[in-house]
Amino acid sequence: MWNFSALAKFYSRFYKWNCFEIQKFTSLKLNNEVMSVHAKIRNLFIEGICLLYVLLFVYAAVSKLLDFENFTVQLGQSPLLSSFAEYVSWGVPVLELSIVVLLIVPKCRFAGLFAAFSLMVMFTTYIIIILNYSSFVPCSCGGILEKMSWKEHLIFNFCFLLLAVVGMLLFKWNQQNAFCSFNSKLEVGVFCTSTFCSISLVVVLFLLSENNMHYRNGFIRRFPHFPAVKAKVANLAFNSFYIAGIADDKLYLGSTSAQLLLTVLDSNLQKKEEYHIELDHKELPFRALTVQVDSPYFYVSDGTVPCVFKGKIGDWKAHLVNTGNAYFTLSVPIDSTALIVRALQRGTAKSIIGRMNLLENSETLFNSQILEEQIDGLFDTDGHLVYSKKMKRFIYLYAYRNQFTVVDRNLMIDFRGKTIDSIGHAKLEVVTIPSHGVRKLRKPALVVNKACAVFDNLLFVNSEIMGRYESIKMWKSASIIDLYNLSDNSYLLSFYLYDEEGKKMKSFAVQNNQLYALIGNQIVRYTMGAAITAHYSTTTKK
Repeated sequence: MWNFSALAKFYSRFYKWNCFEIQKFTSLKLNNEVMSVHAKIRNLFIEGICLLYVLLFVYAAVSKLLDFENFTVQLGQSPLLSSFAEYVSWGVPVLELSIVVLLIVPKCRFAGLFAAFSLMVMFTTYIIIILNYSSFVPCSCGGILEKMSWKEHLIFNFCFLLLAVVGMLLFKWNQQNAFCSFNSKLEVGVFCTSTFCSISLVVVLFLLSENNMHYRNGFIRRFPHFPAVKAKVANLAFNSFYIAGIADDKLYLGSTSAQLLLTVLDSNLQKKEEYHIELDHKELPFRALTVQVDSPYFYVSDGTVPCVFKGKIGDWKAHLVNTGNAYFTLSVPIDSTALIVRALQRGTAKSIIGRMNLLENSETLFNSQILEEQIDGLFDTDGHLVYSKKMKRFIYLYAYRNQFTVVDRNLMIDFRGKTIDSIGHAKLEVVTIPSHGVRKLRKPALVVNKACAVFDNLLFVNSEIMGRYESIKMWKSASIIDLYNLSDNSYLLSFYLYDEEGKKMKSFAVQNNQLYALIGNQIVRYTMGAAITAHYSTTTKK
């Protein structure tokens, strides 16, 4: 006899089990479908992030390579990468394109995202240093970010850094179907180490580049933005003027055509006065009289006679104070009692530096060790002589090589320095003409240093040699001034003085934050900014 009660219980349990299994199967199927949708979405996000990086790096790398010369020049002006511009100019585009290849290949995408993150960390560190620790902010290095400001660059880089992190997290989640992030200590260690190394690499490059730039420069100039701004221009009508001195906010100009005429301009180049200098001995056979103003005195000299006259500003009457000691080709007053001169050594006709006493007709003291002979001792030692009142030192800058010598008032050598160009030996050919007993240059010599000026501890050099990563166009339209700190024998920076009416600068002088330049028939006053004046000694700043 059937037990209907037991049979009913069996069917009831079977039904419940069947429903549970059906529900379980349906739920599993739905979960699989949902997870499949999530996986597709994650894949889309990863592919989107990779695509953004591919577009960014391809565009950046190609734009750099297409305008490679300009990119290299911009790197050469970077405070961080100046010394390594040659390597970085190739390395960055190659690295960007290599990361692109990793991002395109599906199996290598995680490595590509990791490499992209590390490179963006370097770029971001670079910008942070530029904005906070650099002596100046350079131009952008081209590409898609060229029109952005540096702060916009920083925000842009942070966004891409976050994208790389999100992409790596999604990639790990997608691979294991669960959010595991970087659950391995090894992975976390590699991530942190890579970030630290990326930051450290840029910091080390910055420190090394700055040291190389200032003390072991490989002929790479640094051009900060607007270190000297043109403030005033005045027309002199003639190009025969030279700067005789700056004193009491006045600019004194001598003339090679009217040798005893002195033109005085105020600091704004507006008020103009002219004075005729009177000499108490006019019978001397003058050839080339030169006027030098060193307040409160002025000096008139002719080394071919030789003679030196001295007078007071405002009186404009000069009295003969020295004659007959030595024939000289250059002179600069160091105080009211003495001049430093470059004379011709007796018997050898070679140049030599000496100190001429103006108080009495004593013999001029010489030091034959100051000038270093390379070829003939005359042409190869040609150069420029300037004096710093603050340092109480005079500087002799060679015209045909990258050297200068700093000497004290007693003719004792402080040190020998070098300008940043690579020409250490004068490039000239000297020939002797026996019938006339004279030496001449076979062809024009290569001029390295055209002119110079000194104020306080800074030496301003007008260089005639184009450096690495520089524009030929700029060289055709401007003169270069290189700035050196004599306190620690370092190179600081360079700046342009643009041509006036197609004429290049002939000479210049510096006083405090003002630079006066003779360019063609024009006298131009420039105001120098903190990029230059901040390097003056403490005494001058006060």
